[in-house]
Amino acid sequence: MKSKILTLSLLLSALFAGPALAQGTDTPRTDQAQPAIGARIQAGLASGLITPAEAQMLIRHDRDILLRETQYKANGNATAQERQQLRAELSALSADVQRLMARRDMPPPAAGSAPGIDSPAQPISQRIDEGVRLGLISQREARRLKSREREIARHEAFFKSDGVVTQHERRQLRSELDGLRQEVERHINNDPRSRS
Repeated sequence: MKSKILTLSLLLSALFAGPALAQGTDTPRTDQAQPAIGARIQAGLASGLITPAEAQMLIRHDRDILLRETQYKANGNATAQERQQLRAELSALSADVQRLMARRDMPPPAAGSAPGIDSPAQPISQRIDEGVRLGLISQREARRLKSREREIARHEAFFKSDGVVTQHERRQLRSELDGLRQEVERHINNDPRSRS
């Protein structure tokens, strides 16, 4: 087991030392985010929050992004659309790392605490599932609502990727979460406004 972790750790080190070949001035946010994500994967692996199999999957995903970035830069410049795609893929990868680490690392909120963005009182997906069980939310609508929830998680991971969540970013996340919670509650309470 230790040799597997050591091998993965060495692979991570090589992978994130390697972005120098893809470095350039045309994708600076991508070039900065990749080492940060790699460090979080390595920390999760070392602490046991991410299993070796999960780390391999995350590394594979990151390697694919790095290869795509190298292809985009092959002609000397990545287009705005290609840069946007790379940022979206890195944001999704960062959200996956965050989710894997958080599912084992976060204790349930203490009674009487004021849950924030990281620890909602009751996860929205549970309320959506409850609405489906009660027949108040259709499967199609549940997929749409859960997709919005994943998008908010990607936003949160992106905001956290530089190590700081500003007040503006926190307000934006709270607004998105509140809007989604309200929509789920309208469905569950059978409010006609939710049938848009």
